[in-house]
Amino acid sequence: MRDLSSWRELAEATGAADRPAAEAGVRTAYHQAGLAEPARIVWADSPRAAVAIIRELSEADDTGPSVRDEIRTQPWAAARRRLVDTLGQSGWAARWEATGAQLWPGVKTLTDRVTTGLVAELTGRVGGRRQRRPVSEETARDENALRVLLLDAVFGQQDAAWLAAFDPPEEGPDPLAGLKEVAQHAGWWWPYARVAVVCERPVALHLDVSGRLDRADGPALAYPDGFALHSWRGMPVPADWHTQLAELTPERIRTEENAELRRIMLEHYGHERYLTDSGAKPVHQDRAGRLWRINFLDDEDVVMVEVVNSTAEPDGTHRTYWLRVPPWTRTATEGVAWTFDLASDEYAPRLQT
Repeated sequence: MRDLSSWRELAEATGAADRPAAEAGVRTAYHQAGLAEPARIVWADSPRAAVAIIRELSEADDTGPSVRDEIRTQPWAAARRRLVDTLGQSGWAARWEATGAQLWPGVKTLTDRVTTGLVAELTGRVGGRRQRRPVSEETARDENALRVLLLDAVFGQQDAAWLAAFDPPEEGPDPLAGLKEVAQHAGWWWPYARVAVVCERPVALHLDVSGRLDRADGPALAYPDGFALHSWRGMPVPADWHTQLAELTPERIRTEENAELRRIMLEHYGHERYLTDSGAKPVHQDRAGRLWRINFLDDEDVVMVEVVNSTAEPDGTHRTYWLRVPPWTRTATEGVAWTFDLASDEYAPRLQT
């Protein structure tokens, strides 16, 4: 039995898999599903490598049909039905909220990100820039086939959310014992009638406080064979992202095609610095301050109000503040009023501090 924190640690675990223990779990999972154990268990150093192995084995007709439904879907559904019968619908809901629901957002985000990263790399769409060229029919077919193959995956350690909901198990033998064993010792895996393909765990995983992949100076997720995902606050970025951040210029920001990347570049560079370095001029000025607007062709404007603190600092200077306001703002007063949740005609301070 594991507590919730242990399941969370398991979902985010890195380092070499325990191959003998994982293989024992695979065989147990097959037996518990009423299936003959696979003739072969093949290891892959990453989900990318697993896809290549499965494609090669499939061409040689060495896999047999997927048995994911028997291995994972049916046991999960049966275990849930038993708990609902025992606890009632409200009791099951309370148990899920106290266990799996705590982990689900993080592991779902991670599995989705690995899936999209695999699709992007294996269909040649990596790089973090928006694709302007139409996708060919061949590429679309390849992508659809890849997504179908990924639907056959069992997520191993990243199945921690729903496995936690069934820990401890009901009295008697644990019908999910095999799945739990694999999850504790390996990453993603693919069960087929004649072969199981099992992945190593990542060698590196970097998350922000919200559980999103996040790293500025290297891959946020990396596997032993070099398959890696680069992310900044959960968003896919190019592998040379840290170099790009260090070499940003207003022109580089302005010409970035990906609107999301451009926003992050602008935030990292600094709105005030961008305005200064790009030679921008204020579009409006009144007693509340000066209004600045940064226009982008395919994205909403970035609008800032520059205000000066009327209270002097100890050295006699007055500090300048920059307030981000909605793109529809037309005057500095309207922008400052918005920060107080007021209309511009309601904002009339008697004394500025």
